[in-house]
Amino acid sequence: MVMLLALLFFGSKAIPDIAKTIGKGMREFKKATNEIQREINDYSSDIKKDISEVSSTINRETNEITKGMGDVTSSVSRETTEFTKGINDTATSATNETTEIKYNSPDKYQD
Repeated sequence: MVMLLALLFFGSKAIPDIAKTIGKGMREFKKATNEIQREINDYSSDIKKDISEVSSTINRETNEITKGMGDVTSSVSRETTEFTKGINDTATSATNETTEIKYNSPDKYQD
């Protein structure tokens, strides 16, 4: 039905030219579509590469910070242990001196 209308409307000589023009238009459309798709793929691969680089940098920096925090935690723990030992030694020494004074002094320090 469509072919009959086209034949009546355009005539038999114009139909090959119309088909040729439609074919060229479809080729140009496909070519433009492929080019757009290629550009999108190129652009998205650049974005993926950039994201990968940023992610790698963040992971590396996070690992370095975590290591640094571990070093600080270890140092604080070691210093706390040494400080506590010093306090305990001082308290023991003070207790010993108090006991010695108490037992070596006359009645004024005894219960």
